Amino acid sequence: MLDRMDPVPLYQQVAGLIRGQIERGVLRPGDALPSEAALEEHYGIARTTARRVARELRERGLAYTVPGEGTYVGRPGIPRIPRKVPIYRRIAGEVVERIRRGEIPPNCAIPGEKVMIRQYGVAKVTVRQAVAHLREQGWVFTVPYRGTFVAEPEKWPGNQGS
Repeated sequence: MLDRMDPVPLYQQVAGLIRGQIERGVLRPGDALPSEAALEEHYGIARTTARRVARELRERGLAYTVPGEGTYVGRPGIPRIPRKVPIYRRIAGEVVERIRRGEIPPNCAIPGEKVMIRQYGVAKVTVRQAVAHLREQGWVFTVPYRGTFVAEPEKWPGNQGS
């Protein structure tokens, strides 16, 4: 599918393939584009190349990005077909499950940004949104320059005042 010997950069080749899907109606306005991780896996490209694909599509007016949610077909303001659960909430939910199972006990650090970026194939802003959500809910607390740690069980949602 991709010609690595072609003088056209890989990101432009992939963007062209996706543009073709948009023109054929395979991807419609409001549909989510494949994530950076999905582009990496499907096309065998680097993360930076996948990131440039989304930028190329945005610059051509074919897509827009919603931080923490993804990149969608169309121009900003076009109603998007939301994912069932935003990516950041899915990540936060998986961390909560690990806490509940005791895999990450109170006062122990949750995985760092770089680990979660690699594990979930998302951007830094998405990981930060997931951690902020966990903090707002009371599952974790952050110590500047040290990390984010699991809160004591009495601070977890549903356990306040117990």
